[in-house]
Amino acid sequence: MPSPATTNLRLSSRFAEVGFSEIVRIRNRVMALKAAGETVHQFEGGEPFFETPEPIKEAMRRALADNKTRYAPSSGIPPLIEAIVDKLRTKNKLPAEPSHVIVGVGGMQGLYGAFNALLDPGDEVLLLSPYWTPTRDLIHMTGGRAICVETARILAEGVATTLAARLTPRTRAILVNTPNNPTGQVLTRANLEAIADFARRHDLVVVSDEAYEDLVYDGEHVSIGSLPEMYARTISVYTLSKSYGMTGWRIGYAVAPEPFITGIKTSVLYSTNGVSTPTQWAALAALRDVPESFLAECRAAYRQRRDRLMAGLAALGLPVKPTPDGAFYVFPDVSTLGGTSADIALRLLNEARVATVPGTAFGCAGEGHLRLSYSLSLDAIERGLEALERYLKRG
Repeated sequence: MPSPATTNLRLSSRFAEVGFSEIVRIRNRVMALKAAGETVHQFEGGEPFFETPEPIKEAMRRALADNKTRYAPSSGIPPLIEAIVDKLRTKNKLPAEPSHVIVGVGGMQGLYGAFNALLDPGDEVLLLSPYWTPTRDLIHMTGGRAICVETARILAEGVATTLAARLTPRTRAILVNTPNNPTGQVLTRANLEAIADFARRHDLVVVSDEAYEDLVYDGEHVSIGSLPEMYARTISVYTLSKSYGMTGWRIGYAVAPEPFITGIKTSVLYSTNGVSTPTQWAALAALRDVPESFLAECRAAYRQRRDRLMAGLAALGLPVKPTPDGAFYVFPDVSTLGGTSADIALRLLNEARVATVPGTAFGCAGEGHLRLSYSLSLDAIERGLEALERYLKRG
């Protein structure tokens, strides 16, 4: 019989269904190839193509020079909270109050805090697929169960019919991500109204991941928490990473009324105890000093890249349908290439040095697709398409 000491040398059961992201696995292989001197055409990433704007970097330098390096309130420095509230009220149409806002270490911590605050062991979250890969693991890490629902079925058959088929007494929440990673799909106001109606009728909470809110090329971005009677049952999560080229700065925020915000704040307090103080002053500059025209210029540049990549893939028999209206990804159908999406991604990386992410990383609706990012230079997109064409002609 094993000794007590032996039985304690084990990982917590919380990790039984939590793994490293498929995106991380691809990235590690890319790094190994590059370290060996190989040229890799990197469509697998999720970072803006532009550098952090200068006003943000200058605000960081100024904060350091002014010795703004002490502990900050764990929920965020007051000027940043004030700027976030202003933004939420004007841009997102949310009736936010300062006490409803928490600054976190990127959007990831906002989502982690949301699920921590919401879920008891075994509670279920309806997770629309394709979804951002870590979302499922975040739900499982915090004791919940992710229930995969195909977004295409929701749009084709109706929200009420499709979601009701997955509803159980343990269903607690719905995860909404628009604009979507990996498809670039933007849910319309009508789509969100239908989801909101379902949430109200079944007393569900909505966790709204709005990381790509500023990257909508056609249509509008609607925050589901702005819809009638939805603010009280919505946790909205944002990041500065995508809008301002601040992926490595690790800063975002969440907004929710009570009782949720207390749980999220407690989760932040007892994990990171807040965000780096000078980074918060830089974030304030992002919201206050970077003009809207900068975001408009970025959208125009992304649209140009999207259209070039889509045209190139279509010419190679890899269609992207429908056209993604937001974010900076395409999700082409690659089923004609043979094998699973994981097989195809590995072949492309090993044989063509084209890095993509297999669709299976994005849930039950991902198979048969690859995710490619167009957050690259136009030259890099052209070179990648040429490498892909050479490979496909050889095959």
